[in-house]
Amino acid sequence: MKLLEEPAKVRAALSPLRRQLLELLQEPASGTQLAATLELPRQRVNYHLRELEKAGLVELVEERQRRGCVERILRATSGSFVVDPGVMGRSFSRIGDQYAAEHLVEVAAGTVRDVARMQSKADADGKRLLTFTLEAEVRFAEPGDVHRFTDALTEAVRQVVETFDTEGGRPYRLIAGGHPAPRSTGSGSTEAASPRGEKS
Repeated sequence: MKLLEEPAKVRAALSPLRRQLLELLQEPASGTQLAATLELPRQRVNYHLRELEKAGLVELVEERQRRGCVERILRATSGSFVVDPGVMGRSFSRIGDQYAAEHLVEVAAGTVRDVARMQSKADADGKRLLTFTLEAEVRFAEPGDVHRFTDALTEAVRQVVETFDTEGGRPYRLIAGGHPAPRSTGSGSTEAASPRGEKS
């Protein structure tokens, strides 16, 4: 996993074709091979490969002599790329309302940034980053149930934390958030739900 924190690198990876190239380059390949796979002119593919290489998103792994020419074999520099949410120009202010969508986005953005950075360092050190993820879906009859559920969950988490919290131990950050589940459109895609919410 590689965190993209520089706007230039994010721009370099944004186009659909470049995303395709990064996906294909999980396995080493040449521009000629990629052009044949994508059924595109080799010159066009080579241009985008040069831009990705300049941005540090692909790297040269081998040069082969082929028919009097040198064939360059490239691969992506990471198995996956994560964009730092701060790069997109959204500045988050500290929002104290635990029921505000902006607060959930702020916390999620910070989690993406922190975990991706730690994962990159762990990869570089040849270590495994130990994390855990819990997911569940709950159906609320009324909007007010969200508040009661949050209070009950907070108390349950407090009790579990008290059981395992050890002075001098390795600190972990636990985040619990909830949002309306997207609705399936029936065609395999999803759309934003329009839940019954409270008026602000």
